[in-house]
Amino acid sequence: MKRAGVWLSIGLLCSFAAGAAAGPQLGKLLKGGGIMLVVHTFGPQINRFINGLTHTSTTGENYATKVVPVLSVGTGAYAGAVQVMGPGARVSQVQAVAEVGGNFRPLGVQVRALVPIASTKVTSLRRVPGVGVSGIIDVKL
Repeated sequence: MKRAGVWLSIGLLCSFAAGAAAGPQLGKLLKGGGIMLVVHTFGPQINRFINGLTHTSTTGENYATKVVPVLSVGTGAYAGAVQVMGPGARVSQVQAVAEVGGNFRPLGVQVRALVPIASTKVTSLRRVPGVGVSGIIDVKL
């Protein structure tokens, strides 16, 4: 029993040391995981809130809305959430939105493209056509 306590103490100490060394990255990972969990758990409620805010009715069959996480392409981090809108069958395919960005230096312009995709994996970006972004929920990482 004493030996298990010693190993547990060593494990906790190593975890603490690794956490202190990787503090900023660990914080971002925890926030990103938290964003994914919140969107997965409360997505329908957030969606209803945005629809109420914008007076959007989804009772017809022409379109639907859904809240999904935003994946920052290049880092794979969860950077927030968005509401997507489009035909119901297409919206149901959307699992995330990929954020692709770039700078147009001569004019000092930053461009962010938000692309609805059918996966939460950055390695397989498959656009869902006919779906657009109708609301943005930003979370600072």
